[in-house]
Amino acid sequence: MNDGGADTVTEMPWSLDPPDWRKSIAALDPASRTRLAARARSAPLFAHAYAFHLNMRFGGMTPLQLADFAADQRLCGLKLHVDDGEHASLSRMDGDALAAFAAQLKARGLELHVETSTTEASGLSDAVRIALATDATSLRCYPRYEGRVSQIIAWTIADLRRLADFDPEGRLRYTLEQHEDLKSEELVHIVKAVANPRLSLLFDFGNMINAYELPMSALAIQNSYITEVHVKDCLVKPDRGGWAHLASVSGEGHLPMQAMFVDLLLLGEDRPQVLAFGLEEEEGYFAPALRRPSDAPDPFIPARTASFTDLGPGDLAPRLSREAAAAHRQVETVRTMLDDIAQEAERNDG
Repeated sequence: MNDGGADTVTEMPWSLDPPDWRKSIAALDPASRTRLAARARSAPLFAHAYAFHLNMRFGGMTPLQLADFAADQRLCGLKLHVDDGEHASLSRMDGDALAAFAAQLKARGLELHVETSTTEASGLSDAVRIALATDATSLRCYPRYEGRVSQIIAWTIADLRRLADFDPEGRLRYTLEQHEDLKSEELVHIVKAVANPRLSLLFDFGNMINAYELPMSALAIQNSYITEVHVKDCLVKPDRGGWAHLASVSGEGHLPMQAMFVDLLLLGEDRPQVLAFGLEEEEGYFAPALRRPSDAPDPFIPARTASFTDLGPGDLAPRLSREAAAAHRQVETVRTMLDDIAQEAERNDG
């Protein structure tokens, strides 16, 4: 985690006029309101390992314990990074252990989505191997290159064109996540250039902030390609002429969460386009600005590590307990939001 170090600049007024999600619902035609209500009541919610990031790094929490959380909360599945769980992670399991984990998820009625923090061939091919061995249905990735934006785009396109080599039978779906550096139009360009029908976008509720984009406009650009979502909230912080984000408790940040839910739930005519909403509570995670309005046409993106949250000062046990409580609370918060959306759609429909 970066400690910020941000120069103070004028607070950008992006959040001063948040969209009114109730008015948006009222403006829908009756069929759309009916569809929205049904989808809000049956949204595919997934546990996300990052909600237990510190517990999995320092508290000995295992992937199987995350599965137990997902089952206890009546979620549809879990999103798990290949390195989550340290010594117990998927990347440390042999073939037999991966098969056993797949059987344990099946016994709990859970779907698995695997995640990795690279598009480079070695890391991506290994993540595909793990995903196939665990009967996962989806693999998320994102580029973490240092270089000019044009170079990052070109390298990522070349990387993702190899997906068919790693998964020749086409068993997996793949998502490319906006992860704080590339803008929405650049992501869409990558997906179009790769031209793999199994590749789509994963929309994160807050990561566009660091690329100096607004949530609703980023969603509008990406919407035709979004099949999965990371749900979180954050505070937007001015940072060296751009925006940083500091993840917060869901419902207590700056993001128009319910407005985003409405637009995302409406994607797809005959069937929902979004197949998974990963509950990624990240309180305390800080990500600095990576794009700014003052950027040259082809800005340079510095090297960065995979995401992690600083443990911070103080005793370990209370911090881990607070994180676990926040993960449980996010499930309740999101379900309340979705129920409010469904009730609003049904009220307008009446």
